[in-house]
Amino acid sequence: MIPSPEIHAAALVPLALPALGSLVVLMAEAYLSKRASEARLGSMSAGIAIFFLSLSFLVAAQHFMTGARIVFDSASPMIRIDPFSSFAICVIAGASILACLLSIAYLMELHINHAEYYALILLATSGMMLMVAAVDLITVFLGLELMSIPIYVLAGFERRDLRSNESALKYLLIGSFASAILLYGMALVYGVTGHTDFDGIRAGFDATNPLALVGLGLITIGFAFKVSSVPFHQWTPDVYEGAPTVVTAYMSITVKTTAFLALMRFVVEAMGPAASAASLSGLFWGLAAITMIVGNVMAVIQDNVKRMLAYSSISHAGYLLIGFATATPEAYAAVLFYLVVYVFMTLGAFSVMVTLAHRGKDCDRFEEFSGLASSRPGLAALMTLFMVALAGIPPTGGFYAKFALFGAAVKAGNVGLTILAVLMSLVSIYYYLRLPVVMYMREAGAEAPRADTSLGEIVVLAVCAVAILFLGVFPNSPEFLSSIRVFDWARTSVALLF
Repeated sequence: MIPSPEIHAAALVPLALPALGSLVVLMAEAYLSKRASEARLGSMSAGIAIFFLSLSFLVAAQHFMTGARIVFDSASPMIRIDPFSSFAICVIAGASILACLLSIAYLMELHINHAEYYALILLATSGMMLMVAAVDLITVFLGLELMSIPIYVLAGFERRDLRSNESALKYLLIGSFASAILLYGMALVYGVTGHTDFDGIRAGFDATNPLALVGLGLITIGFAFKVSSVPFHQWTPDVYEGAPTVVTAYMSITVKTTAFLALMRFVVEAMGPAASAASLSGLFWGLAAITMIVGNVMAVIQDNVKRMLAYSSISHAGYLLIGFATATPEAYAAVLFYLVVYVFMTLGAFSVMVTLAHRGKDCDRFEEFSGLASSRPGLAALMTLFMVALAGIPPTGGFYAKFALFGAAVKAGNVGLTILAVLMSLVSIYYYLRLPVVMYMREAGAEAPRADTSLGEIVVLAVCAVAILFLGVFPNSPEFLSSIRVFDWARTSVALLF
C-alpha cells in the first residue's frame, strides 16, 4: 500500500492568500460593475488587494518570528516555509501593498482604474511568493510563469498608448525566450542528476559533466534575464519607459527582488560546494563587472527619467551580483539587506513621478522636472533624498547597503571587483544628482505639475523616506527600537540556508 502523503497546508497560506484575493476582486467586479462607478469600484478593489496582501504579510511575519519550518509535503518537498522564505514573502507583500496604494490616484488620473489591475497584481505577487518558497525546479518554474504572465498584461495595461503596447509585446517575447532557456537548463540538470528537488540536485550534481555545466549555465542565464544583468538587459529600458509608471514601479522592485532571492536559494541550497567546482563565482564576477559598467555608463546619456532609472536598476543588479561572486553568508546577508533598501529607494523615486502625473500624461523627462523646487518643494526634496540614496551617499540606507556589501566582498578577497564598484558608484553620482540640479537650478516650465497629492501617495512617499533614513542611520536598531533589526533579520534568514 502506498502511504498517504503528510500534507501541511499551513505552508500554502501566505502564498494562497493573494491568489484568493484576486478571485475576490474579480467576483466583486462582476457583481458590482453595474452598481458602482468605475472610480469607486477601482478603490474597492485596491482595498481588497491591500487587505489580502496584509494578511499574507502578517502570516509570513508570524512564521518568521517563531522560526517556523514547514514543508508542504515532506515526502516531496516542493514548497518550504522557513525564515528565509518568510522574510522574502514579507518584503514582496510589503512592496506590493505600497504599489497598490500608489496606484489608486494614478489609475484614476489616466482613466484606467479597472479592478482587473489589482487582480493581476495579486496573481503576480502570489507567483513571486511561490518562487521564493520553492525548493524544487518545477515549483520555481511554476512561480516564474505565475509571476510573469500577469506582468506582461500589466505592462500593456494602458491599451490606448502605443508605447505601452510595445512594452508589453517586447516583455512577452523576451520574457518567453528567457523562460524557455531557463526551462531547458532545468531539463538538462534533471537529466544529469535525476532530481528536480534542491537536495537531490546537490547530492547528484557532477561538475565534471559537460551537460551539467551547460544546464547550470542556462539556468543562470534565465535568472540573468529576470534581474536585468548585462548582456541580457536589452528589454529593460524599453519596458520601463513604455509601461504605466505604477506598473514600472511595481515591476522594478518586486521582479528583481524575487529573481535574486530565488537565485540565492538555488545557488546555496541546490548547488552548495558544487558551485565553486562549476566556477559559478567566476561567472557571477564577470556578470557583475560588465553589468555595473554598462548600467552606469548608459544611464549618463539618458534624457528620460524612466530610462535613467531602468539603467540604474541594471547597475544595482551589478552591485548585487557582487554578493553572488563573493558567495559567503555575510555577502548574501548584505544582498538581502540591499534588496530591502532597494525597494524603498526605487519605489520612492517612481512615487514622485506618479504624483506628478497630470491630465493623463506621465512626468518622465528631465526638463519636466525643471523648477520643481519652487512649485512642489516637498516633492523636490523627497526626489533629492531618493536620488542621494540610490547614489549611495550617507546617511541613507543606500550608503549602508553598499558599505555592507562591499565590505563583505573585500573581506572575502574580491578587492578588484569592489574597486570597480566604487568607481562606478562615483559615476552614478553624476546622473543621480543631475535631477536635483534640474529641480533646483532651472526655471519652471510653462505647464505646471499636478498640485494635489492623494492620501495613498503621501503614505507611500512617507514610508519610503522614513525607511531610507532609518535604515541608513540605524541598520542595526538602537535600544529604543530593539524590535526592528533589519540587518540581523537578513543574517538570520540567510544563515539557515547553509
